Amino acid sequence: MVHAGDNTAACELLAPGTRSEVEESGQKPCAVALGEEQLPSGGAVRAVEVYGQQAMVTLERDTLFLSQFPGGWRVVAAGCWPEAGKPYQCQVKGS
Repeated sequence: MVHAGDNTAACELLAPGTRSEVEESGQKPCAVALGEEQLPSGGAVRAVEVYGQQAMVTLERDTLFLSQFPGGWRVVAAGCWPEAGKPYQCQVKGS
């Protein structure tokens, strides 16, 4: 959604803590701050792995981490890439 230009809709898909972190770190409303993050265009879905109430969605050029909330699934981290022997590094994440 970010690359479709609908940052407001993209912000609605973020987990509450992630949305707060985006706004605090950017010192701007979520839609503006998220647009400035220059997240990669994800591309097609390559794989989805679900672990209880958490999931990892691997796209062609991005990896997203999601958690299930009472209102549905929300993105807790985006713009993520693996680092050998370390946890994923993510451009957007909650605190």
